[in-house]
Amino acid sequence: MKIAILGTGMVGVTIGTKLVELGHEVRMGSRTATNEKAAAWVKTAGAKASAGTFEAAAAFGEVVFNCTSGSGAVEALVMAGEKNLEGKVLIDVSNPLDFSKGMPPTLFVSNTDSLAEVIQRRFPKAQVVKALNTMSCSVMVNPRLLPDTHTTFLSGNDASAKATVKALLSQFGWKREEVLDLGELSTARGTESLLPLWLRVWGATQNGTFNFKLVAAKPG
Repeated sequence: MKIAILGTGMVGVTIGTKLVELGHEVRMGSRTATNEKAAAWVKTAGAKASAGTFEAAAAFGEVVFNCTSGSGAVEALVMAGEKNLEGKVLIDVSNPLDFSKGMPPTLFVSNTDSLAEVIQRRFPKAQVVKALNTMSCSVMVNPRLLPDTHTTFLSGNDASAKATVKALLSQFGWKREEVLDLGELSTARGTESLLPLWLRVWGATQNGTFNFKLVAAKPG
């Protein structure tokens, strides 16, 4: 599959590298075609890795991962081009974190809206799925780093789009029972709201290699 990665940070590099290892063709997008981080990644990732602008990456990809910072997500997607996102699964990994007042950050969208919904409204012909935004990138692509089962969440309005994301998660190593489909995209309000807690757990434990697990009583 041809996959676009928007963003050259740690999340984009980690997801892009894993996808290449799995045999996908991956193009990393950034503001310029000569981005140094993207070029460095291409040199190390292998023959199926390439780089270009946000627009070039989005045009290339059959599936698009938004791995930009939350504050820059909409701008990056505008640069990618609305036509290049039409009909495509857009996996939104970003979070609406506001670092303007330092640490810990606050959420610039919350409660009655989510960044995923903002993106869906701005790009109505894309199939936005919120996924993998509640953990470190190392766990995103290698859930077996942790010694126990744990939970990842999906939010989205299109069942076929979520099926595509579930298939990719399976390739990453997620077990079927570890993937919890929360329902429509508005449920991303909940998963995005986990980030302040996630950051505080990280700060308290000084260990970012963890995840949340849903433990429920048996029916009856």
